[in-house]
Amino acid sequence: MFFAEVIFCLSLFCIFYPYLFYPLILKIFSKNKQFQYKLISRQNLPTISILMAAYNEEKVIEQKIRSVFNCDYPSELIEFYVGSDCSTDQTNEILLKLEKEFSQLKITLFTERQGKVKIINNFFSCIKNEIAIITDANIMFDKNTLIELVSPFSDEKIGLVDTQIIHTNLQKDGISHQEHTYLNFETNKKYMESILFGIIAGTFGGCYAVRKNLLEKVPENFLVDDFFICINVILKNFKAIININARVFEDISNDSKIEFRRKIRIATGSFQNLFFFFRKFINIFSPVGFVIFSHKVMRWFGPFFILFIIFSLLYLSFYGQTYLFLFICVMFGILLCCADIFLRKFNIHLFLVRYLTHFFISNIALLIGFFRYLRGVKSSVWSPTQRHQKI
Repeated sequence: MFFAEVIFCLSLFCIFYPYLFYPLILKIFSKNKQFQYKLISRQNLPTISILMAAYNEEKVIEQKIRSVFNCDYPSELIEFYVGSDCSTDQTNEILLKLEKEFSQLKITLFTERQGKVKIINNFFSCIKNEIAIITDANIMFDKNTLIELVSPFSDEKIGLVDTQIIHTNLQKDGISHQEHTYLNFETNKKYMESILFGIIAGTFGGCYAVRKNLLEKVPENFLVDDFFICINVILKNFKAIININARVFEDISNDSKIEFRRKIRIATGSFQNLFFFFRKFINIFSPVGFVIFSHKVMRWFGPFFILFIIFSLLYLSFYGQTYLFLFICVMFGILLCCADIFLRKFNIHLFLVRYLTHFFISNIALLIGFFRYLRGVKSSVWSPTQRHQKI
């Protein structure tokens, strides 16, 4: 019984730590502190290279490219590399039309699927400028995005700058509000990490800037390239921070099935990165180890802690009414999630319950992703999340 109680208490702590205790630690120690930098004057703006892979992005590709060149940043200082990953819709035609309009736009049309990782890796050898910006086709810039992205690089120790993603197209009939809440929570943690440690636990991936000399090619079977690039920057003793003033916009996922598949892919890629870099993270008392374990690793193993809680409570419920009550509460929570998923088919939406559903679905995706990692990943080719989703 004592052993089961220890497992229950430790697992419960491990569940709450990345979502409650770690953010509380960050908030206490970052109170009244800000990340400070000076905007670079227009006379001193660096030339930049923007890298983007696109697959069947006809709905957003033109808007994306125009949002880049509409930035308050001299177009002659931009080189923009776009690789179309054997697109089968109108993406190629739109890109070729825009290439004639913007001389800084350099298009490569691949005739076989490559995957984002291979395309971005190929572009590394083309970069002529000190700062590279890696972005996705569905991420839209505002006028200040580029200047806010490059300004922190005036500090020679900063190697990577992430953006704050502003989510659009929120709908009550799907999971967009719950995903929006979670991602904002992640942004706040990364901002506090930037202030305290000059380290973030990976970027959001949609848009970030990095020094060219710190870029390393991502293993071609990796599903999550941005975490690999970010950690390599940190391990070279450079800072990786988020600039919340560098704003970009994204049509957030709303379809739970599509989002579930995306989370499985990200989870699989996360475990690829974790075990690739594991020896670097062993010392959890170093800033890098503390941030990565607190922010990422503890959360990635959340599904195992949930299973430990369920089975330990099942065993302990035979020895006390308190444990029986807790076991019933956990089972009731799972049943609520199942009811929410079922009722959604009849257009009945349990808005608050959906936050719990989102939590459990995310952990199921992590569990599946872990076993997919163990099975092995041979290709990094995947299809982008659909835009402007309706349930």
